[in-house]
Amino acid sequence: MASHGIEVKNLYKIFGPRGRDYIDAVKGGLSKQELNEKYGHVLGLQDINVSMPGGGITVVMGLSGSGKSTLIRHINRLIDPTAGEVLYDGVDVCRMNENDLRAFRRHKTAMVFQKFALLPHRTVLDNAVYGLEIQGVDRNESVKRASQWIERVGLRGFERHYPNQLSGGMQQRVGLARALTNDADILLMDEAYSALDPLIRVDMQTVLLELQKELKKTVVFITHDLDEALRLGDTIAILRDGRVVQQGTGQQIVLTPADEYITAFVKEVNRGRVIQAKTVMKPLAGTPEGMPIPHDMILETVAKSLTENGQTQAHVVDAAGQPIGRIDLPIVITAMVTPTSHLQQQAA
Repeated sequence: MASHGIEVKNLYKIFGPRGRDYIDAVKGGLSKQELNEKYGHVLGLQDINVSMPGGGITVVMGLSGSGKSTLIRHINRLIDPTAGEVLYDGVDVCRMNENDLRAFRRHKTAMVFQKFALLPHRTVLDNAVYGLEIQGVDRNESVKRASQWIERVGLRGFERHYPNQLSGGMQQRVGLARALTNDADILLMDEAYSALDPLIRVDMQTVLLELQKELKKTVVFITHDLDEALRLGDTIAILRDGRVVQQGTGQQIVLTPADEYITAFVKEVNRGRVIQAKTVMKPLAGTPEGMPIPHDMILETVAKSLTENGQTQAHVVDAAGQPIGRIDLPIVITAMVTPTSHLQQQAA
């Protein structure tokens, strides 16, 4: 069963001893710079409204200082908001009492950190069972569950190794196994892969995507890398200076950037790895011709499939295999290379 979604509503965070005193001023137009210079407080988040669908991956993206790590820490209330709500299953996490919050953190959320956060004196297995130990789960059951996830993330045979005996990528697999062993609905991943080498990073992205197909967790993934965001995110929210600049699917952000800031982000994107066949297909004209192409196939793969099969045209099919449009190689190549007003209108 898919996890429930998270709703962040009107969230503000002002760092400083009297943050609540300046909420109205910020809502009235007091800038981040003015707040700091005049009152010695820092505006971390400003009027954040983000829907994070249950069972999907929501990527929160932004440069350093944009507020993305501050935002993810509000979901399990490692940081208390100055104002606003974080709703999970209709309950405001920000209003939970101490006991409810402890239960929420132990049973509903799991976190994977950038620096792995493994316990150095514990083996791979003992790191993986740590969360279940905190919950008071029987040792035999904990080991059974942890061993399954250790194997699933590709670390079978390393159960008795210590973190300092593992590469960075392997350590991050331990962190992922630990999070999955808890069987929490919500998986919070704060720059989880940014410390890894590029090839290992792509490998870990693949691991997450493969597991997510089966598990359907509610994943909140923080990154500063647009390529990573586009590959992983079912939805993406881009932050700048504590505010949401744009949110939507990867296609929407690439094809219809909200402003010059987003335009600068997406100008170097490989569009062929983002845009799907259904976005550029033409209406069917008579009997479907050519090979069938899934509606959600990215254009890079469409071009490869057409070329390998010696064809220049295909028909696009929906999830049920029914024809819904047509596509040809010139359309694909044009869409991959040059933004057009036609594509922007379709994506809007």
